[in-house]
Amino acid sequence: MKQLYGVIGCPIHHSLSPLMHNDAFQQLGIDAHYHAFHVEKEKLPAAIQGIKALGIAGVNVTIPHKTAVIPFLDEIDEMARRIGAVNTIVNENGRLIGYNTDGPGFVRALVEETKTDIQGKRILLIGAGGAARGIYFALANAEAEQIDICNRTKSNAEQLIEASDVSVASHAYSLEEAEARLSQYEIIINTTSVGLYPDVEAMPLSLMNMNENTVVSDIIYNPLETKWLKEARQKGAMVQNGVGMFVYQGALAFEKWTGIFPDVERMKQVVIQQLGGATC
Repeated sequence: MKQLYGVIGCPIHHSLSPLMHNDAFQQLGIDAHYHAFHVEKEKLPAAIQGIKALGIAGVNVTIPHKTAVIPFLDEIDEMARRIGAVNTIVNENGRLIGYNTDGPGFVRALVEETKTDIQGKRILLIGAGGAARGIYFALANAEAEQIDICNRTKSNAEQLIEASDVSVASHAYSLEEAEARLSQYEIIINTTSVGLYPDVEAMPLSLMNMNENTVVSDIIYNPLETKWLKEARQKGAMVQNGVGMFVYQGALAFEKWTGIFPDVERMKQVVIQQLGGATC
């Protein structure tokens, strides 16, 4: 019987996860199908029960459910519990177990694509949502020297730092405060959806005070190069889009579901080809 997998989110029409995972299933000869499920916030509890009732083998979780989904799961992996966000669910004989592959996927992509060593680096994260949580913990585990967080609502950044149990120097800032201090950072990462298609003219933060040779990363992959990344590149930064993180977090989820780590280069090319361009 064909196994069913999927992704739940709202909105979900932009997701390339079905294309990427279904290609991997086909390549590996696995009898399975991956589907995108649009789930409104108020329907999340029913959707989780539906995963059990329908015997769905595993799902990814995206905006806005990564934190909200936790109370409805049977078990949470230790790292996902510490992060406070889940992006991958494995159905083990009717028990739903939550994991977070966002952070490890991001760090692996950042290191491989920019040849940057995280250890000892001063980093600024923009945003304090579910993706930021995973990335924050993974960067701390990679021994960053300092990880500051800025957010439109400063208190949310403060709460993320206060709730964490990692031993890394961290400060919370408003967007304006972070913009004034931008020259202090060697790596700047946008973890928000600002600039995501179709709102492609929006930018999460001014780069006026950024130093040349700063690594600037945006977890958005549609468009391949956001207006913010384009400006960063023009100012002399090394830029990275969200394709690598998207592919690696998906590959790690795929491995948890099937026990097989897929061909990440093939997955990356599938995504880039669908988006109609070359990765930056």
